[in-house]
Amino acid sequence: MSLLTTRDLPSFLLASNPYALVLPQFQAQLEALEKESNPRVLVNTFDALEPEALKALEKLNLVSVGPLVPYAILDGRDPSNGSKNYIKWLNSKSKSSVIYVSFGSLLVLKKQQMEEIARGLLDCGRPFLWVIRAKESGEEETLSCREELEQMGMIVPWCSQVEVLSHPSLGCFVTHCGWNSTLESLVLGVPMVAFPEWSDQGTNAKLIEDVWKIGVRVTVNKDGIVEGDEIKRCLELVVGDGERREAIRRNAKKWKELAMEAAKEVGSSYNNLKAFVDEIGEVNVVVKRV
Repeated sequence: MSLLTTRDLPSFLLASNPYALVLPQFQAQLEALEKESNPRVLVNTFDALEPEALKALEKLNLVSVGPLVPYAILDGRDPSNGSKNYIKWLNSKSKSSVIYVSFGSLLVLKKQQMEEIARGLLDCGRPFLWVIRAKESGEEETLSCREELEQMGMIVPWCSQVEVLSHPSLGCFVTHCGWNSTLESLVLGVPMVAFPEWSDQGTNAKLIEDVWKIGVRVTVNKDGIVEGDEIKRCLELVVGDGERREAIRRNAKKWKELAMEAAKEVGSSYNNLKAFVDEIGEVNVVVKRV
């Protein structure tokens, strides 16, 4: 979240989503916004996705300009770089068969939780691409079944998430539900297993399961750990056979199409951004004349 202001132009805020927590360092900026006349808040979402949330803050004019995903990738015209090892590996897998597991660039899972994820993936028996960042020391994370994991799937320290999510072999995304990851998965039509940890992730997980109906949310045990059996259960609901999977896939396809409509020229987000830029141009003309 960052605040962009100038002396002569209306202040506006670029927010990750309408549910983002306001950190203390941004409190003064939000207070400054409230003093503006009709302040604009540019939000990485689109009108059809969150119509009620966009109208929730009466003092701020929330303007959706998302999804902030390259349109060429969104509509399948930007092919992945086939020279990357993980792309070559994905190319060898059948359509909608691969489970992608990633928890963002900040979240650090407990060792016990990592072991449970590994067990759930192995028990599910499907190919997976799992992003496990190296420790601060540069060492790889040690897992008791790492050798077995690497026989069934691929473990990488980093990948281009948008490239992976747009690959036809992707069948499911196990995600911490950060807004960027949630939106990228949604607009690329990939069903999710929601694995929230903090901040707005719980809200995003609820939207994924109960509002947009494009995935399922894991349940933690009394110790706050998601057990391997629960991970397997959720994966099978999303990538297995059955009515739930088909319903999730239909919804994922619907939201992808709506996202493309919003992002294309004359779409809602395109029009919203154009109107904002046009207004800034008008203000600039007035300032120069003064």
